[in-house]
Amino acid sequence: MKPGTPKEKSRGRIGRVVQLLTTLSKTGAAPGRGYTADELAKLFGVSRRTLFRDLREIQEIGIQPILSCSRRGYALAPEQFLPPINLNLQEALGLLLLVHKMRNQIQMPFKHSAMLAAMKIEGCLPPRVRNYCESALARISIKAGVQAPAPTTPGLDNIFTLLQSAAARRKKVRVKYDSLYDGKIISCEVSPYYLLYNQRAWYLVGQSSIHKAIRTFKLNHIRGVEMLDEQVDGNDDFDLAEYLGCAWSMIPEGKMYHVRLRFAPKVANNAAEVNWHKSQQVTHNPDGSATIDLRVDGLGEITWWILSYGDQVEVLAPAALRKNVAKIAHRVVEINNNPQEP
Repeated sequence: MKPGTPKEKSRGRIGRVVQLLTTLSKTGAAPGRGYTADELAKLFGVSRRTLFRDLREIQEIGIQPILSCSRRGYALAPEQFLPPINLNLQEALGLLLLVHKMRNQIQMPFKHSAMLAAMKIEGCLPPRVRNYCESALARISIKAGVQAPAPTTPGLDNIFTLLQSAAARRKKVRVKYDSLYDGKIISCEVSPYYLLYNQRAWYLVGQSSIHKAIRTFKLNHIRGVEMLDEQVDGNDDFDLAEYLGCAWSMIPEGKMYHVRLRFAPKVANNAAEVNWHKSQQVTHNPDGSATIDLRVDGLGEITWWILSYGDQVEVLAPAALRKNVAKIAHRVVEINNNPQEP
């Protein structure tokens, strides 16, 4: 890459902002010290305009306050930084990889705070470790594969914080929920038990006043949430693993099934190498196919997973699952065989 390209300039700007953070943090640890704008501009070899842009960027990612005084100049409040943390190469790279490369693959609450933390830690790393991490990250790319990046949920930080606080304080909440099943926004009281991340989304697991049972509520369908004064009762014995039980994903249906699937040789290794379910048992057949046996609570969720393999999987048992898959497959054929108007 030739010097001065946009990518190189961007990397240089990020590195300069990290160094600026490190410099200002040292002034914050020594009361009465600070750098003037002219001193900082000269130190980093930039114009005053560029310096103010860097300072504004630091403020926008959440570091407050930037202390400014005509005599003392700029500094950071000491409480903005934790004491130094000793990280080895793998620990530092693992943390920065998670924040810089994986943040768009999951719905991550406090994403900006995580980026801020990464920048602080990166600025405090020894030069050898920091250079190693920068070089390694420049050659790492995370691709979502067949799934799109996790969608951004407006207000996720606030919703997550309030629900987490309510669960910790054992307080009920009132949620306004955009229910796909009801086709409208419903309002109900929920006793919050757990916050669960599953299949690229966050869920609230709790006792619902409307359903009179434990239900899951997708956070990006919550349109409003209010913490109530009423205390939650009966969640001490709630066990999330026990609740999810042998459900294929997260919706137990209350009836167990022995599922047996035969995957064609073309996809056998692909299907068998992933641990889809805790009950999974794999048998590799002489013809190159693979048979997977499972004990699953409910057939609804697993039906759609089976259909994703198209004609490369055969349902051997139970008969009810075989019938469900065939019914949907026939419907797909009917829909797609109808000629379309030009």
